[in-house]
Amino acid sequence: MIATIAGKELKSLFASPLAWVVLTVTQLVMGYVFLRRLDDFLQLQSQLARLANPPGATELVAAPVFGTAAGVFLFTVPLLAMRLIAEERRNQTLVLIMSAPVSMTHIVLGKFLGLLAFLLLTVALAALMPLSLAAATNLDYGLLAGLVAGLALLAASFAAVSLFTSCLTVHPVAAAVGSFAALLLMMLAGEAAIEGLNAREWLLAASLAQVLSPIKNFEPFAKGVLDTYAVACALLLVVFFLALAARQLEAQRLKG
Repeated sequence: MIATIAGKELKSLFASPLAWVVLTVTQLVMGYVFLRRLDDFLQLQSQLARLANPPGATELVAAPVFGTAAGVFLFTVPLLAMRLIAEERRNQTLVLIMSAPVSMTHIVLGKFLGLLAFLLLTVALAALMPLSLAAATNLDYGLLAGLVAGLALLAASFAAVSLFTSCLTVHPVAAAVGSFAALLLMMLAGEAAIEGLNAREWLLAASLAQVLSPIKNFEPFAKGVLDTYAVACALLLVVFFLALAARQLEAQRLKG
């Protein structure tokens, strides 16, 4: 049943003009950054040749592309997720879904996985850009794999938060604005909390605060570090907000 719901959501996304606009804009932005950084990399070849251990195309070209994609996801994921629950409720179709013999957890997981599949397509397209240089230069495939994994986890975190926000309103636009505000607040407040707690040497509290900071969890991957704690934090954040979304839907079903 989860796969059925996920497939339906993925088909709905591909049938939506908004999703195609978001995908197009995302690719245009990442493509511009890729070509700009590639041009800079080619111009720096003579200077890089003098260094003993110069950075390669992965560090100077691929990493900025994935960093840009992380910033773009902050805006695009709320737009894609705003319709998941809010639009169902506005169109009076959520009652039909809730009356089906399926748990709220399955509904939430299905919608989440459908959105995540679409986002992973964007991640794959971002990875194809540096991979197109494989025949002309040496790529750091370890760093590239880390960037892909980090961006995928970031997309999952943003999707989970946005899905929960979509459960709180009947207006898709309000859900998009609320999701963006929540993600931005988590990014800013999480960074400030971690720095403040570390300054007071409250290391355990700072480590716990990292769970609610998706961007902070992405940073080690952008540096080529496979941080298992960052992976755990990202997964905990996803599970936490998906559980909140399922609980919110269950409460709404009980209210009728």
